[in-house]
Amino acid sequence: MKAENEVIDVSGARVHNLKNIDISIPKNELVVITGISGSGKSSLAFDTIYSEGQRRYMETFGAYARQFIGDMERPDVDKITGLSPVISIEQKTTNKNPRSTVGTITEVYDFFRLLFARIGEAYSYNTGKKMVKWSEEEIVENIFKRFRDQKINLLAPVVRGRKGHYRELFEDIRKKGYLKVRVDGEIKDLVPKMQVDRYKIHDIEIVVDRLEVNAASKARLSQSVQATLKLGKELMFLLVDQTDQPVQYSKQLMCEDTGISYEEPSPNSFSFNSPYGACPYCKGIGTAYAIDMESVLPDRKLSISEGGIAPLGEERNASVFQQVVAFAKKHKINMNKPVESLPAGQLELLLYGDGGADQALDLDGSDESIPDIYTGSYEGIIPMLKRWFFSSQTSEWLREWVEQFMMLKSCPSCNGDRLKKESLWFRVDEKNIAELSNLNLDKLGIWLKGIESRLSKKQNAIAKDILKEIRERLQFLLDVGLTYLTLYRPSRTLSGGESQRIRLATQIGSQLQGITYILDEPSIGLHQRDNHRLITSLQNLRDIGNSVLVVEHDKDIMLAADYLIDIGPKAGYHGGRVVAKGSPKEILKLDTITAGYLNGHLKIETPLERRPGNGKTLELKGATGNNLKNVSVQFPLGKLIVVTGVSGSGKSTLINETLYPILSQHAYHSKKAPMAYKSVKGLEHIDKVVEIDQSPIGRTPRSNPATYCGFFTDIRTLFAAVPEAKIRGYNAGRFSFNVKTGRCDVCEGGGMRVIEMNFLPDVYVPCEKCNGKRYNRETLEIRYKGKSISDVLDMTVDDAVEFFQAVPSIYRKIKTLQDVGLGYITLGQSAVTLSGGEAQRVKLSTELSKKDTGKTFYILDEPTTGLHFEDIKHLLQVLNKLVDKGNTVLVIEHNMDVIKVADHIIDLGPEGGDGGGRILFEGTPEGLVKCKESYTGQYLKGEL
Repeated sequence: MKAENEVIDVSGARVHNLKNIDISIPKNELVVITGISGSGKSSLAFDTIYSEGQRRYMETFGAYARQFIGDMERPDVDKITGLSPVISIEQKTTNKNPRSTVGTITEVYDFFRLLFARIGEAYSYNTGKKMVKWSEEEIVENIFKRFRDQKINLLAPVVRGRKGHYRELFEDIRKKGYLKVRVDGEIKDLVPKMQVDRYKIHDIEIVVDRLEVNAASKARLSQSVQATLKLGKELMFLLVDQTDQPVQYSKQLMCEDTGISYEEPSPNSFSFNSPYGACPYCKGIGTAYAIDMESVLPDRKLSISEGGIAPLGEERNASVFQQVVAFAKKHKINMNKPVESLPAGQLELLLYGDGGADQALDLDGSDESIPDIYTGSYEGIIPMLKRWFFSSQTSEWLREWVEQFMMLKSCPSCNGDRLKKESLWFRVDEKNIAELSNLNLDKLGIWLKGIESRLSKKQNAIAKDILKEIRERLQFLLDVGLTYLTLYRPSRTLSGGESQRIRLATQIGSQLQGITYILDEPSIGLHQRDNHRLITSLQNLRDIGNSVLVVEHDKDIMLAADYLIDIGPKAGYHGGRVVAKGSPKEILKLDTITAGYLNGHLKIETPLERRPGNGKTLELKGATGNNLKNVSVQFPLGKLIVVTGVSGSGKSTLINETLYPILSQHAYHSKKAPMAYKSVKGLEHIDKVVEIDQSPIGRTPRSNPATYCGFFTDIRTLFAAVPEAKIRGYNAGRFSFNVKTGRCDVCEGGGMRVIEMNFLPDVYVPCEKCNGKRYNRETLEIRYKGKSISDVLDMTVDDAVEFFQAVPSIYRKIKTLQDVGLGYITLGQSAVTLSGGEAQRVKLSTELSKKDTGKTFYILDEPTTGLHFEDIKHLLQVLNKLVDKGNTVLVIEHNMDVIKVADHIIDLGPEGGDGGGRILFEGTPEGLVKCKESYTGQYLKGEL
């Protein structure tokens, strides 16, 4: 037994379905908490241990500060002792900000910015020649050479891109004897008490001298240049009369041939989140909205009057349409001819306008509210859409309407590199910062390997510490199997597992000790090949003196743990107990479901024969999105297809970003554009596509399985048909907890009341009027077979199947919930309390209960996330039912139990990132094990 200070003691945990459990968790060890989906693993790890750790931390703040922090609910537990500071690394914390990238969240990009600012060599974007630093004499000579006999202004920049009123600055400049300043591009006389808008960003330059460049003024020019550079801190602008764009001169970096000058670089010069580094066109996002002409002119066979120009719609009495009619009349454009037969010039005039001077357009309208004469030039459809979309004055609904005619494209100015051109012409070892940020992390590691030998002695002295920090952080990312990512990869495109492993790498890098880390399935999205890397990282975190608690179902991680806790025995009401605890060796000897799968007594059987399919195929050719290498692939219909390959090999690009949008456009005319491909055949064999993910079935406590699956409407109709309800005149709406007439008026159908406790957490108590039943007394008096509507919502699915056996329409839908292994959840269980795996199975049951055509294509991306071996068994039974009805089910998966039961496998690889994107194998699992190039095949050998 471990000493008291070496364990985390949890006594009397009753959060969610936990049955008053007591457990001692050893500290400074790798502990895996496992069990069937919905058994209470997350309730113990996150909702009890992590929640209590957070609450205790918040308690250290004063009462006044706590009321601004928000609620920290006290978990339902008697006592927790031995708890050290907790850090939770969950899957749900991905940043949706388009500016957030792998480089920014790991801080690797910040160190690269510093590296380029300190040792980057500048090149001219005009000539490509290396920039040089000039003396004052050289600047004077260059001005003579370029601007001889021209009148010029010499400007000294004193404020660059900063807010403020600058009253004192203007006064100080005036006292020094200067008469003019250039404010935000406009030259103004200096007057007493001069100031600018303090809330706007300003650029201010002092006009040091105005002179004509000739031999007589050479001495004066030399003195003025010296004074200007001094005031502008080695930077000056030269403005030729009658021009708006100043020429920049600097004692720092300059191109001898063209006179282009760059500012001395700072880390901000390479930040796409700073106005000094970001591309001015896309503001550092890398993509920009552009008009999608296919959406504007969807059917060129239609005339303008019939709606050939989609934003205009069909002919109607609207002012915009009347303007177009008047403009077409003036330019003799036939509104009734098909768009495709209109002369190109006329169509261009309609779309882009004439941009001419004011002109009168006759508006032929009988309505007096429409003026007879429309004064002003005709704007054009495209400029009008752009104005509505980009204007800050546009209402949200109008912008959303315009968005259907726009599409996101790579920025035409920076080509997706996010930075302004000057920043992209700074190089280290012949590469700019964007080129390095677009390299896969493993290739970036190779570039860094011998970098010192390619740098000068001075550069090495400056870069030594920066390179050390970059290498350390990069190595942690490589250690957790993220070799295929790039620094520019937006964080919103990362899967939950990838995001979690990045945060894990950051925590390992922080080298904190004495922390309790709690992780939620870090193996998500990771191929078996890379599992050992993740296990090593978790062990490193433990070895530096931390407690690591992992909620996990992966066999390798369970067996590598120091201590295993198995929660069960079943899910929901039938779970919430500790069924086994101890080292993996001890657990293997026990007779539990988890132990059975670990020691091989229980297993998911391989089918005796693979389905032949229906003989039809869907063929996709020439897919080139992201890292796909001109991939052509066949999807045999009527089969269970599994797409495999190492992380980053191109599975999601091929299926989620290419195939799914194609099928969605075919079935539902979806707007989402697929990634680049050449052709697709066989779409006529599919009439419906369904994507089933693990996102919640609802984000409010009012959403529940009964409302999501749709049978609650049938139950309400059934209650409204009860004789007593008919006598009282109740309709189905009376039995909805979202409608005023039938619900409890105190809790408004929520069943719970929130008691605000000021600086303490809010307390949730059952409503004192309805006792948590949600409905008012009159509604609860209506009973069907002795049960009120509230009693029905409190029934488990197993009980409801029996209760509604005589009502086929309801029974069929509830029975499918039971068939997917959710017999333990209640019909009215809040959607926010369902796990990801449970939410996915609710969605699957909804699909199963629908009358299918046998031509549906189902797509599931890693459906085994959060599922125990026993849950996977249930899931496969459900998927096989869908296939047996004639449908096609496609699953992207790393789990060997799913891979081995597939009818058809498509394996991508061989590596991730640039080393992947090829089809290695198409065929049965038996054939895949013979493919020597496939990592999946190597791991599958032991399963078949």
